[in-house]
Amino acid sequence: MYAPLPVADRRARDRSPAPAVFGLGEDAREQVAELLDRKLAQVAETWPIAIATQMVACALLVALALIAPPAAGLGTIVPSISIHAAILAALSAGMFGVLRLPGLREWPAYKRNRALTVGVAGVAALSLSLLWTVARAPSGSLQLACCVAVLGMIAVTAVSVHAVRAATLGLGVGIVVMLAVCAGIGMPLLVAILFLGSLGIVAHRLARIDVAQELSRAEDASEGRLAIRMVAEFEDQGTGWFWEADRQGRLTYLSAKVTDELGLADDAVGQPLTDLFRMDNDAPGTERTLAFHIASRTSFSDYSVCAATSPDCERWWSISGRPVVDDLGRFQGFIGSGRDLTEQRKSEAEITRLALFDGLTGLANRQRMRSSLDKTLAQKTGPYRATSLFLMDLDRFKAVNDTLGHQAGDTLLKQVAQRLQRGIADAGLVGRLGGDEFQVVLPGIADRDTLAALSREVIASLSEPYFISGTSVTIGCSIGIAIAPDDGDDAETLVRNADLALYAAKADGRGVHRFYSDDMLTGARTRKLLEDDLRAAISDGAFHLCYQPIVSTKSAQIVGYEALIRWDHPTRGLVSPADFIPVAEECGLIEAIGEWVLRTACLEAARWPGSVRVAVNVSPIQFANPALPALVTSALAQSGIAAGRLELEITEGVFLDETRSSEQMFKALKGIGVRLALDDFGTGYSSLGYLRNAPFDKIKIDQSFVRGAAEPGNRNAAIIKAIVTLADTLGMETTAEGVEVQDEIDLIRDLGCSHIQGYVYGRPVRADEALRQLEVENGTATASGFKVTRAPRTKMLRSARISIDGVPGDVRIRDISTSGAMLDGLRIAGNPDGVELEIELVEHQMFAARIRWARAGKAGIEFHEAFNLERLNQGHSARLRRTG
Repeated sequence: MYAPLPVADRRARDRSPAPAVFGLGEDAREQVAELLDRKLAQVAETWPIAIATQMVACALLVALALIAPPAAGLGTIVPSISIHAAILAALSAGMFGVLRLPGLREWPAYKRNRALTVGVAGVAALSLSLLWTVARAPSGSLQLACCVAVLGMIAVTAVSVHAVRAATLGLGVGIVVMLAVCAGIGMPLLVAILFLGSLGIVAHRLARIDVAQELSRAEDASEGRLAIRMVAEFEDQGTGWFWEADRQGRLTYLSAKVTDELGLADDAVGQPLTDLFRMDNDAPGTERTLAFHIASRTSFSDYSVCAATSPDCERWWSISGRPVVDDLGRFQGFIGSGRDLTEQRKSEAEITRLALFDGLTGLANRQRMRSSLDKTLAQKTGPYRATSLFLMDLDRFKAVNDTLGHQAGDTLLKQVAQRLQRGIADAGLVGRLGGDEFQVVLPGIADRDTLAALSREVIASLSEPYFISGTSVTIGCSIGIAIAPDDGDDAETLVRNADLALYAAKADGRGVHRFYSDDMLTGARTRKLLEDDLRAAISDGAFHLCYQPIVSTKSAQIVGYEALIRWDHPTRGLVSPADFIPVAEECGLIEAIGEWVLRTACLEAARWPGSVRVAVNVSPIQFANPALPALVTSALAQSGIAAGRLELEITEGVFLDETRSSEQMFKALKGIGVRLALDDFGTGYSSLGYLRNAPFDKIKIDQSFVRGAAEPGNRNAAIIKAIVTLADTLGMETTAEGVEVQDEIDLIRDLGCSHIQGYVYGRPVRADEALRQLEVENGTATASGFKVTRAPRTKMLRSARISIDGVPGDVRIRDISTSGAMLDGLRIAGNPDGVELEIELVEHQMFAARIRWARAGKAGIEFHEAFNLERLNQGHSARLRRTG
């Protein structure tokens, strides 16, 4: 809408010159010209009546003059009246032509107004002249009648042109001018001029009022037209619309597009508003209905409504309204507006879906799962129902993502979600927290057997092969389970404990489920404290390295050392690497520790002879870092040792996510010239494909195959022989780890292993001690420890009966194994070696044995046949007291 004219503009409009105000001069304002046109048209409608009145008056004067007696003296003025009538008729006819003839109507309005004003002045002058002529006749009733006729003619003329203020003023001017001609200068003229001035003031004031009103009307009309256009444009192009209702709530106006959408054509007018729309009762703030507001005549705002006749409510609107009152405060009805909410509600629904559901799988997302768990745990009514929580993580998903691509990974996640939903069904709510992590809320299920069975079913289902882009893919799943309220009565605690259970499931080999237990939380807290201590140890330099010798089986000389990190904690004491290395890998500290180990080992190895190598363990996390070759190069340059003296031991864990980057890493490391060793071969995820693809220089046989290899009937020796044969064929060296007994040295040498590492050649020592070892006898290693492999022994204190050549006796068994025992209380004269005896190990059962050694009342015996130690618990009469 246009704003009202400023005060300065209105004052400028009021100061227009008099000719412009009277319409006698050209005015650029179209509204003023249109006003003058309308007023001239109004005079054109009444002027024929004025002409007729003039002619009637003239005719009446002639008639009165003719019928008057000679004594009245009116007969002498008949010629004068006739002349006035003729001139008056001609002048009035000319004015009529100016007002009505098409050719003359094309003149500008101000020119026609000038002609009209001049013509009216002439008519007025002639009328006064005629009145002056009649007034000079002798007095009498006929004279008076004639005067009345002339005055009536003047009055009708004045009324006919009163709409045009200039013509009215021209009428006065004509009278005054003729009065001056007829009466001369005198008092009558002065009085006439006085009243002419008054007429001029009034006419000028009225003319200004006319112009002002016309401009205001035009302005209002323009604003109204603009408003109508804008409303129409808003209704046609926008989402908004308008409505109006009477006192009874029946519509008097409704935008056409809403009428069409309601399917009412033109039938909306006259119908109650409440019959066309119904409210969305689920929307907030709609406790009061439309009918209530209509009846109570109160305002309402932003009520969501849909078509009352639509069952599915495909289209929604927002409607507002307020009561309308007139100037006297009387209620007239309602007026209001509305807007289309359909797309907005669809967008809000989509936003809600995205906010509560996972965009990839369609499962509930983290926010919805947390909200559902909170509501499930916050039960206010009814008997309390336990709630269980599954936290699941996919095994080997990253390998699929890396090898087949993210699109295949997304497809796999969708299939996993489908299997999960089928497996859980209506038992609970399934959600995806992100990545390959899923969660299941199971209200009302607390039985561990039921949960365990469901977990096994889920794991089995998710472990079935998937077919993605023509490729068969197999993954696994680990599940952590927490049960409320035993494992937590709030969502945060329950999720934390389920996560701890999941951590335990992964630690136990993956593909299993684990229930939360309190020791898991204790372990987590311990790990957290250990992590904090690790960070402090790194900054304080609390680590040191020890070196375990690697000995050649051919020469028994030390050819290298494996660097082993040690941490002497101020309060914990010596912390095993098996305890803190996994924590360092989890919390991201392993790379900093690994770099320190690598640099320190190279610096300390620089003091050794040039033929002695140093082996450093590299974690899978370090191996995956593209900066590892640069770090190795820097450590070699800093220490000055040859690249061939550095041996990097890599576990099979680096192959779990085997990608092209692994091949590039091997190539880069071999390009530097360092040696590569496959550590702990034979455990974990061993695959001959590693040996085919990776350029290893050495295979380290895990100690689990070495221990017990010298025992009769043990098959570890055959496995070692197979590994050595494979390595020799591929041109690789072999190191047997964990050798502790001297008789294993000969076995390992005979099996073809090139190197031995283990306590049999000493425990790990500091760098200075390693240097001393290398200086003794040209670095020749000396074996120590047990000479013969013995079966594990169980300590005990138990009485037993023996028989030697039929002579009974009593002894005490100090320890026992499957192959023999140590006895106390046995004294034999002469050489006891090889003496045969029988011993009662189980009540009323004697077992044959021979003495291997005897001294100071103690003796070692060897059973003829291996003894099953579990039989010791079968006899009730045996008096057995375990001491260790």
